[in-house]
Amino acid sequence: MCDILLVDMNSFYASVHQALDAALRGKPVIVCGDPDKRHGIVLAASYEAKKYGVKTAMPRWAAQKLVPDAIFIKPEHNKYAEFSGRIMTILRDFSPLVEPASIDEAFVDVSGCRIFGDSIEIAKQIKNRIREEVGVLCSVGIGPNKLLAKMAAELKKPDGLTLLTEKDVPHKLWPLPVGELYGVGPKTEKRLRALGIKTIGDLANYPVSCLEERFGTTGRTLHMSANGISYSSVNPHACEETKSIGNQLTLSRDCTAAEIRPVIMDLAEKVGYRVRLGEYVYKTVVVTVRDTKFRNHSWSKTFLEHTDTTEDIFNTAMKLLAANWPQNKKIRLVGVSATNLEKKTFEQMDLFCEKEKLRRLNQVCDEIKKRFGHASVKRGISLAKTSMKI
Repeated sequence: MCDILLVDMNSFYASVHQALDAALRGKPVIVCGDPDKRHGIVLAASYEAKKYGVKTAMPRWAAQKLVPDAIFIKPEHNKYAEFSGRIMTILRDFSPLVEPASIDEAFVDVSGCRIFGDSIEIAKQIKNRIREEVGVLCSVGIGPNKLLAKMAAELKKPDGLTLLTEKDVPHKLWPLPVGELYGVGPKTEKRLRALGIKTIGDLANYPVSCLEERFGTTGRTLHMSANGISYSSVNPHACEETKSIGNQLTLSRDCTAAEIRPVIMDLAEKVGYRVRLGEYVYKTVVVTVRDTKFRNHSWSKTFLEHTDTTEDIFNTAMKLLAANWPQNKKIRLVGVSATNLEKKTFEQMDLFCEKEKLRRLNQVCDEIKKRFGHASVKRGISLAKTSMKI
């Protein structure tokens, strides 16, 4: 039975802006980071821009060269999250088994939802409701498992509806380049091509023992995937298993560790806020920097007990930088993360109540941010950002 759907929004970020502003519809819209802050990379492009060759992760200057009259828009992630929430609500009207795969796609198991019709009829209803109620288009893939549903959704875009069964695999999937198989990234593709495996069919018919010898257990998984076999079920609780919360920033100029102290504070504020908003506590702080040669470096510290304060994130990140990064060495990007997360169950009081004071301070600041936005509360250290665009 083909009862698994993969609902994939088409050019989601760009489509959200077109849904909100009628003047953008039918125009080449490109969602792109701010070039003044050195994030001038294409995050999404409307199909009107894609037809000229614009692709995700392309530098802004290259996209502008391809489409001189394109409309460039800075990303607004709060709007994308809002639209995503509305879409997930629609999907849950058809089945309780909805597994978000990302902000713009989700798997839906409709095996017990015959009240709405068969899987094709349900897919049509979902597409219509998302178009009419949210204002964006989606492609839906239908298959007997998550793998084939995902592959089916990729076969026809935009606004596609494709059914892919096990019998379709040899003539619809096997002729495709091996890099188009779900789960095969650029590095794996390169290794497969070195073995003479150019298509999905080549992989499906390659001796599984040889694949296991080269790739370990992943080799068998690759072989199964190429043959359309997958045993992964739709898990509606998968997205709840948050493992880390982090923020990073590409600096407007190369800086030393001392110069980015205000930036670390801002990142710690954002991470701490998200930790508390999700009702988590963390036990490990990770700081990551990228040097001027685009090499990443990371260090971490794990505490004896879990906590949720912004101050612990900031102080730990600064200590890790001081201990591991040369004073005058330049930094291009910096990131801060809280990991080893657990759901908060109770507050553990410290002997002199210093932690409790910090928690109360954080809670008050969080409430102000919820009402008036993140920039409504600033620490004194953040006011030192005079020579840097954050």
